[in-house]
Parts: sequence; C-alpha cells; structure tokens
Amino acid sequence: MPVHIITGFLGSGKTTLIHSLIEQKPVDETWAILVNEFGQIGIDQAMFDARDDVVIKGLPGGCLCCQLAFVLQAALVNLLSRSQPDRVIIEPSGLGHPAGLLDLLRGDAFSEVVEVRDIIATLDPRRLDDPRARQHDTFRDQLDMADAVALTMLDQSTPEQLDAAHSFVAQRWPPRKWVHAATQGKLPFALLAQSGQAKGSDLSVPANHQQLAATPSLEGSFFDFPPAPGKPQRETGAALGYTSTGLRWHPSERFDLDRLATCLGELPPEARIKGVFHTSSGWKRLNRAQGTLSVESSAWRQDSRLEIILPDALAPHDKTIEARLLSMAMV
Repeated sequence: MPVHIITGFLGSGKTTLIHSLIEQKPVDETWAILVNEFGQIGIDQAMFDARDDVVIKGLPGGCLCCQLAFVLQAALVNLLSRSQPDRVIIEPSGLGHPAGLLDLLRGDAFSEVVEVRDIIATLDPRRLDDPRARQHDTFRDQLDMADAVALTMLDQSTPEQLDAAHSFVAQRWPPRKWVHAATQGKLPFALLAQSGQAKGSDLSVPANHQQLAATPSLEGSFFDFPPAPGKPQRETGAALGYTSTGLRWHPSERFDLDRLATCLGELPPEARIKGVFHTSSGWKRLNRAQGTLSVESSAWRQDSRLEIILPDALAPHDKTIEARLLSMAMV
C-alpha cells in the first residue's frame, strides 16, 4: 500500500496541498490522512470536512520522529486494520524531521505492509528571505530529504522570490525528481499516483529531536469534551525553539469575525496562527502564515479552537492580546 509523506516548514501550505489532492481522489479509493501537529489542540484535523471515503486522524502535541513515534506506530496499525485504506498520506509537523518517520515506516513493523513513495516537500518562497529559516536545520533537512518539491504561496510571492526558490532547490543534491509550481496550493494527483519509491536517505534524526523524550500515550484527555460555556481553556507547549499556545471555547459561544481578525492581526507577523471559530457569520476556518490571514467557511465543529506558534525569541507573546482572545466570545 502506498504511503506518501508531505513535509514542509511551518505555514508552507501542506494542508492546503492535501486538500487539493483529496478533491482529485479516485472515486474507488479510500484514503487515510494522518496529520501531526506541533501544537497541543489538533487544529489541522478540524481543517478537514468529514467524508466517508477519507479517514482523518490527528496526532497533536509533538513531532512524529521523537515524541510521538510510539503513538504513530500504534495509530497506523489501528488505522490500516480498521479502515483498510488504498492510500495513506502523512503530514508531519512543520517542525518535524522526516528521518525518524522514514525509519519507522521502513522498520520491521511496516516494511512488508507499506511502500513509502516519493517524499514531497512544500516550500514557500518567501521563507528564503528569512535568514533564520534558511539556517534552520529542520527546514534544510526537510528539503534535502525530499524527492520532489511543491512551491506554494505563489500568489503572495514576487517573481524574484520564486526565482530564488528555484535556485535554492536546484542546489540540492541529488536533483529533485520534479519541482511543481502549486498555483493556489493545487498539486496534480498524477504526480502522487505516478510517484516511485522514496530514495534512501543518509540523514539521521538530529540530536535535538532524539532528546525530546515523552511518555507515550494513546489516550485523549484535555480535549475529549468541550469546555464549559464562559470558561475557555488554555494549553501550552514548547520544544525545538518554538512555543505553542492552544485556546478553546464551547461551541455555543460566538465571535465577532471582524474583531477576531483585528485581534489576531495584532500578534507578531512571525506568529503561525490556525483556528476554527463559531462566529456571527457562521463557522469559519482561519489560517495565517507569514503575516497573511485567510478565512474560509467551515462545517459545525465540536468547539472553537485556536493555535498560535511563535519562535521562543518572541515568546511569551503579548499576554494582553491573549487575554482579549480568551474573553472575546459572545454567548
């Protein structure tokens, strides 16, 4: 069974790319999507609409190569047994290192069951303007391990930034199998269906990932049930030079969409923001990367939730803004 890994740094458009592939899914196939998130509350799983032929499994609270390796193995065994998908797509955390994931999928537990196809990395050309991104080991390793690259956020990138991205990818060795300009975050399904076996990688899991030991668990706790109305909840986590803050509200509480967008806009431009909210205009998905906020309609969700990820150098972020967000809901 083919397994596809779609990796890429924070806010580089991985989820949007997977959405585009789901829209092209052959009608006779059942897919399973495993979404790993650095944050604590599982926003990305809420970004997918429910459908019978696509099974979505979220694994929040760490990266698959270290903190959640045990959880991933158990979740994948369970998923393959119960859903029997024709194809699996795994989206690691934007801070996750693909080497540990690749080692797990090629290990004894899965080597006879799955075939890891070409690893695809998403690259937002604007990221290359930031020296912290260019020098970040995980950012570079994600691209070095990739068999192919999808250039994203093209409508927000200048021609010069796009040229720089092509040049940056061309410097990787061996050459990538393909580099696709994913206009509006769309990737042709043919590139997935015709992909070959992922190349062998000589990259090992970096020490800063290996040191992230955590007690493995398959049980939910904090987010099994919505918080009580009027009593929003907060959860934080920190690793790999980044801090995440997760906020959650009861689904009956509503937000003024304009006030919400204004408040989020006051956060630092470096903040990676994802959220699903019950607003005065219905349920909305909010997504901000590299300072640009997008808003889309959403189906009903079990709660309103927000994830903010910031580099440690900028954390803790403005507590006044966080307090405003926590108290912003209108019953």
